[in-house]
Amino acid sequence: MFKIGITNHMKINKLFAVGLMMVLTLFVSLKSNGQGQQGVSLDKIIARVDNHYILNSELEEMYNQYKAEGRTAPEKCQLLESLIINKMLLAKAEIDSVLVEDKEVDGELDAKMGYMIQRFGSEKNIVEAYGKSIDNLKAELRQQVKEQKVVEKMQRTISGNVKITPNEVRKFFNSIPKDSLPYIPSEVEIGHIVKLGTVTREQKDKLRQQLVELKQRAEKGEDFATLSQIYSEDLGSAKNGGDLGFAKRGAMVPEFEGAALALKPGEMSDPIESQYGFHLIKMIETRGAEYHARHILLRPDYNKGTDMSQAVRSLDSLRKLIEIDTLKFAKAALDNSDDKMTAESGGLIQDRNTGLSKLTLDASMDPALYFAIDTMKVGELSQPVSYRTEDGSSAMRIIWYKSKSEPHTANLRDDYEKLSQIVLSNKRNNALEEWFKKAQGDVFISIEPEYKNCQVLGLAAAGNDI
Repeated sequence: MFKIGITNHMKINKLFAVGLMMVLTLFVSLKSNGQGQQGVSLDKIIARVDNHYILNSELEEMYNQYKAEGRTAPEKCQLLESLIINKMLLAKAEIDSVLVEDKEVDGELDAKMGYMIQRFGSEKNIVEAYGKSIDNLKAELRQQVKEQKVVEKMQRTISGNVKITPNEVRKFFNSIPKDSLPYIPSEVEIGHIVKLGTVTREQKDKLRQQLVELKQRAEKGEDFATLSQIYSEDLGSAKNGGDLGFAKRGAMVPEFEGAALALKPGEMSDPIESQYGFHLIKMIETRGAEYHARHILLRPDYNKGTDMSQAVRSLDSLRKLIEIDTLKFAKAALDNSDDKMTAESGGLIQDRNTGLSKLTLDASMDPALYFAIDTMKVGELSQPVSYRTEDGSSAMRIIWYKSKSEPHTANLRDDYEKLSQIVLSNKRNNALEEWFKKAQGDVFISIEPEYKNCQVLGLAAAGNDI
């Protein structure tokens, strides 16, 4: 990863303020809400940008996040500046009537929740970590996501049209002193196609029977809501007795909705299978195009009750087609891989820090990948091998060793992509710098006296207004 070409730390902070903020604040508010009971100081307002406020808890969480990840934290003044910049973008979006549609927010919210599930391993772990149901977490995250989408739209408005030319990249490279060119370690490109195991018939029958028994207990007088609290694996609704609230038609998966709408108020369904597991549904009431139901969800155990034979057969077939060049790997991954995050990039595994498909070949690499390609040649496909997905499910995958670069001193031919990213970032940064200079006169910014020594947006915080 290049670390040359931008020497002003404050410029870096401004350029990446939004990206840094939105990665962190999606979790900051959730944590600080729980911490707010520990002391009033955490909720103290330390800055204001028009009608947007910055709490001390936000600043502390950003700072602590760096520490938790083992990174050197920027000075708090720099973090405060990034928070203020973020709020400036929001304030100016309101002034300029920059809006985002609800469907954009909903789509991003689902993606963020998916990321959280992968990060924590399961919904159960999320609930235990935050002490809140999934529904409550989503409600709290929604405003954060909406702000994120507005900020992104403002960024695109400000610098989205910035372009660079090959000549600009060449001039930038030539401006770097030869003795300052970084040394680039070996990098590899690796793709995979993942197939999840199939839940065995025995396990499916077992889950159905468990739900039949729970239905019989409810029919004999036990409270459905209490049974859901005890047995349902949908932890978000289980705390509310399986209550899913009112749902519009089309909001639930078809299998669930079809079974629910066939019920009269007070009736229970037979066990229903969906992509999420097996449901026992109880209809509460209908209201026009909406319906209100409870459910008990039981999920298959993908580790103890999984048949891998079909996954192996599918991957073997794909492997043979790819090897004889009847099918391209990227197309096979897009159409067949159960890892949807990599499928859209042709199966290529991306570096989470850079978003690029080139992975540094060192100790930071996933050990399973490192040892897998150690016995492979570039261009080879592996046999189907066992794989554990990020949510803990058992699967199989084939690995493609696409390319490998040798260690080298940075040069224009091999590292053009990295160099062009730096040039583009610098140019976008300049556009943002100009925008910030103009925008300061359009918004009211106030900072508490304790941060009076901070240089925010190039101006000293005099204890009150900027």
